[in-house]
Order: sequence, then structure tokens, then C-alpha cells
Amino acid sequence: MEANDLWIGSVVIDCSDLPKMVAFWQAALRYVPRGPADDEGVVLTDPHGKGPNVSLYGTREGPLGDYRLHLDLYSSAPEAEVERLVGLGATRVRSPAAGEDFVTLADPDGNLFDVIDKRGWKFGQRV
Repeated sequence: MEANDLWIGSVVIDCSDLPKMVAFWQAALRYVPRGPADDEGVVLTDPHGKGPNVSLYGTREGPLGDYRLHLDLYSSAPEAEVERLVGLGATRVRSPAAGEDFVTLADPDGNLFDVIDKRGWKFGQRV
């Protein structure tokens, strides 16, 4: 078995309001649909082919109280990205405490995600 036989293909997010969530995550990540959305969901892909897919599926369940999985979005311009995401419909849940490098937001369905301060980096590489 090779070391690269396993990788993240997609991060799955269950959604109460599928159209609203597709619009939010598509704009937030600047991803595009892999194919047409249907009543059950859609897979969003990185148009540059670098990041994993984000799969959005409709559900009647709300978000879990204690989340076990969330997205960490790295940014070389974290304040600007947080404001952009809030403008798209995210809500600020938690600002960084002293010594922390992340802000916690919630998407329009209430799922938590973090924006991590990666000033001096560009798409996973130190510049």
C-alpha cells in the first residue's frame, strides 16, 4: 500500500436549508457545482482542483450541540475573510482569545467553522 492511497475526497455537510447553504458555501469557498444540484444535494468542487470537495445534503436534523467535525479555513487575510463571510450570511460565534489564531463562525444552518490566521501563507505554502 502506498502512502498516498488515502486522501480527503469530500467534506460532507448536512443542511436544513439546502439552497441557502449551497449559495453560502459556493460563495464562501469560491467553489463550483460538480454537476447539477438535485433535491437531495450537490457536490461543490475547487475549480482549480487543489482542495477537497464539499458535499451538501438536505436533512431534517439540525446541527449537533457538540460538534465533532468542522472546517478550518486558512486565510492570509483573516479579518477581511471573516467580514466577507459574515456578509454572505455567517454569524460570528467566538472571537480569538489571547494567543489564539482563529475566529469561530457559524454558517446559515448553524454549523460551526473556524477562520485561521495564516498571514504569510498562500494556499498552504509559506510565501
